[in-house]
Amino acid sequence: MDFEPSPKARETRDRARRFIRERIAPVEGRYWRELAARGNGEDWTRWQVHPLVDELKAAAQAEGLWNLFLPDPVLGGGLSTLDYALVAEETGRSFLAPEVFNCNAPDSGNMEVLYKYGSEAQKARWLTPLLAGEIRSVFAMTEPGVASSDATNMAATATLDGDEVVLRGRKWWASGLGNPRAKVAIFMGRTADASKDRHHQHSMVLVPLDAPGVRIERMLPVFGEWDEPHGHGEVTFDDVRVPASSVIAGLGMGFEIAQGRLGPGRIHHCMRCIGAAEAALELMIDRGLARTAFGKPLLNLGGNRERVAEARIAIDQARLLTLYAAWKLDALGAMGAMTEVSAIKVVAPRVLQQVVDDAIQMHGGAGLTRDTPLGGFFIQARSLRLADGPDEVHKGLIARIELAKARTRDA
Repeated sequence: MDFEPSPKARETRDRARRFIRERIAPVEGRYWRELAARGNGEDWTRWQVHPLVDELKAAAQAEGLWNLFLPDPVLGGGLSTLDYALVAEETGRSFLAPEVFNCNAPDSGNMEVLYKYGSEAQKARWLTPLLAGEIRSVFAMTEPGVASSDATNMAATATLDGDEVVLRGRKWWASGLGNPRAKVAIFMGRTADASKDRHHQHSMVLVPLDAPGVRIERMLPVFGEWDEPHGHGEVTFDDVRVPASSVIAGLGMGFEIAQGRLGPGRIHHCMRCIGAAEAALELMIDRGLARTAFGKPLLNLGGNRERVAEARIAIDQARLLTLYAAWKLDALGAMGAMTEVSAIKVVAPRVLQQVVDDAIQMHGGAGLTRDTPLGGFFIQARSLRLADGPDEVHKGLIARIELAKARTRDA
């Protein structure tokens, strides 16, 4: 195995790092303060995209820092999963950078789905404007009425009726639903078929958000934060009818598509966690050196040096494990890297959560305010321990694979 980044990866990472340092970091604090000052809160109908976002996006696109997650050298960055992991770490230091580079979830995952599985008509209608940053998108999979940690529990349905597909059900934690530029959702629903196994009973369908029967119920706060203008919403699909051509890759292909979508996406999430953890560690050290109590720098009190050392060890371990998962994903595909991808999904958010918690403790009351990004990093870490499958599901998968190895070894 070889984790050495390609020359293109190093060059792209360095350009992304410079852009974040020179163009995003100086204005990001103002951006979030002005959004908070608007005070729209849960009234998502009043949410607007800050003009600064468009300015930064135009600058990033002009510099070729655009769609870097997509391996296509024409439409995207032309980077492997391993190479893009380095860029994702840099963007993880900023809450704004992923969107500025048009690499924000769930758009990046939805674009990957359309790129890999979409028809030419689907690409023309939805992928092209998404790649151009003209529209935003939503992924609607999780449901409020069932234990969504087991996707086979899904209650929402996608039923073929002649030349149409009828969608029924309620979804929540549909990220991006509050964005005024969100125009399409990828809906995953049950398509019952007695002739197929349990992993071919679901379909993914493209649904315009202005289609009759699509009703946004509310936005959901995360620890009191609304994530304006992105949002995480609850939405009802009430006998929504779309052409059968809106089904991605055919009926019953939902699980296969989900595996192809979630594997790279988890790499992106985890490397952004590593970047955020690095930023939190830097803040912790700076605070510990600058602040004194009882006649000493905070860093020299109460085992804080050990916490710094433990953070460094944990971050580097998580990074190496994530790079290994990315390398294996490139080499063997999603099915060949299941253990490693699930492992990083458990490890990286946990590492971020612990490092941020220590950094908040070092900052005292200041760590609980919006004066630092630590609160946002904590929300990111804690929510990622549930998003894309909770820790317990991933550990269960790892154990199942290990037990299968044991049975093979003993046979």
